Amino acid sequence: MAQLGPFILAVTTLVLAYLYTRLRYHRYKQLAGFPQLRPVSLLWGDLKNIHEYLQQGPPQGHVDLAFTKMREKLGNPSLFTIDTWPMQYSMAIICDHDVAEQVSKVSKTFHWSVPKSPTFSNLLALIGYQSILINEGEHWKALRRRFNPGFAPQHLLTLLPLIVDKTKFFIDHLERLAKTGEEFSLEYYLTGLTFDIIGAVVMDVDFGAQLDEKDQDETLTLYRNLMKTYDNDTNRGFKFYNPFLASRRSKFSRQLQEKLRALVWEKYNAERHEVGQTKKKSRSVLSLSLQGLDKVDDAIVEATCDQLKTFLFAGHDTTSILLQWAFYELSRTPRALRAIRSELDELFGTETDPEVVRQKLRSNGEDLVGKMTYTSAVIKETLRLHPPAATARYSKPGTNFIVTDPQTGRQYCLDGMVLYICQYIVHRDGKVFGETANEFFPERWLGDTDTSEATNSGLADEANEKAGAKDQDDKKTPASAWRPFERGPRNCIGQELANIEARVILACIVRRFDFIKVGLGELAHDKDGKPIQNDLGQYEVKEKLYQASCPFAFFLASDFEAERRNARQGDSE
Repeated sequence: MAQLGPFILAVTTLVLAYLYTRLRYHRYKQLAGFPQLRPVSLLWGDLKNIHEYLQQGPPQGHVDLAFTKMREKLGNPSLFTIDTWPMQYSMAIICDHDVAEQVSKVSKTFHWSVPKSPTFSNLLALIGYQSILINEGEHWKALRRRFNPGFAPQHLLTLLPLIVDKTKFFIDHLERLAKTGEEFSLEYYLTGLTFDIIGAVVMDVDFGAQLDEKDQDETLTLYRNLMKTYDNDTNRGFKFYNPFLASRRSKFSRQLQEKLRALVWEKYNAERHEVGQTKKKSRSVLSLSLQGLDKVDDAIVEATCDQLKTFLFAGHDTTSILLQWAFYELSRTPRALRAIRSELDELFGTETDPEVVRQKLRSNGEDLVGKMTYTSAVIKETLRLHPPAATARYSKPGTNFIVTDPQTGRQYCLDGMVLYICQYIVHRDGKVFGETANEFFPERWLGDTDTSEATNSGLADEANEKAGAKDQDDKKTPASAWRPFERGPRNCIGQELANIEARVILACIVRRFDFIKVGLGELAHDKDGKPIQNDLGQYEVKEKLYQASCPFAFFLASDFEAERRNARQGDSE
């Protein structure tokens, strides 16, 4: 026993010496060639740097804001590293569209682009182990092929009347709120709307998401209960394991899985019963995914449930965030609001009753949606400035995945790091979008179109001149510089649904209501009480609204259509 003490001490010393040597190599040699903030703590890596830059930003500000400041401090490199190993994976923050394209495209090393990051594991309760988001290789390819028909553009165009029908409930809420003049959460009402649409499109289920909670579908209630367990999960700093939260999350996940499992079997049996009948078949993603299958077993049902959860997760959130920001940007950009209203009046007539919009879309939907040039530009510009999500990839050690820096020509091996494509930074690159990179300018996407008021006014040309471009040709912007739905084989399967959904909702809402931001982001006024307009045709704000990891703030609504109707009556008299 007396000799055991020195032995343990010797072993401990050797282990500590090895860990010290390994840590020094990782901190100061392995990442030495990468752009990185200095100094880097031997023990804590970049944790102190991350904390300092998060503290510089606004409360609950998204971590992308801190990454933007860190990049500026480094001189705006194409990528830089954040080292928090071994507590978390070291990260390469991708800031340049060319490098992002190297990560997302097919290569000899990766047949379907760089695999998704293992950091998605935090969402497994919400999306499932077999989610199309995280699967790789042939399994992912088979899932993608199976669900593609449900998101085909020609099929989605048949859903236009359904989207209008669901939007009617949203209009009813806004009309009530406009009459009372009360503040409201735009996020709350828009999320209800997008849940209703995604429930019908994906599962052929009426969630009743815009009704009182007691009247909502049980599947939605279970899903929302599960989502609430993520409410306090922000991306600001490290999280510690909470056994009570994990238990509650697991409970809701099991209950939701059981509910979805029953729904899939019910739908499968109904599809089998209807074989050979003339009854019109359901065109939901769930029904389409089951068609043509000779046999369905428990494994297929479990995989389908995971895809349904994934579509619920991504389908309601992306469009809701897009529309929240679109209404806000339009509310502070009068030239853009006039232009989109003018275009929609020309396409649908000045009557804004949703039933009128519905009938026109039913009779000529594809043509009308295709002509929403300025509306599409508003959507595209909103997604540029405020991308709803980012993507993270991972190249395993020893893979030898190398990217080339377009600025310096230097090559970097990104093995063993999480590759975070920061769309917020990529989309605001001054080298691509010029001096207006941080401004809301839908006109930059119009090409040679000259039908919008903003283009005719010369503001688009002025904006383009300031951006350093000679004309409005969309080819001036590299396709890889706009990537809110990501690019390459792993791009978002539901992006066309989000685009069509947003166009229809804007067509129904933007001419009926004015939105007035309350609190953070509200307009600044001069001494006469009039909003202050800058030389770019935008209203100034008291305090800038920022990308946040918390729900969107509050609005007031006013009945713009009633005001316009009264004005028309006055003109006729």
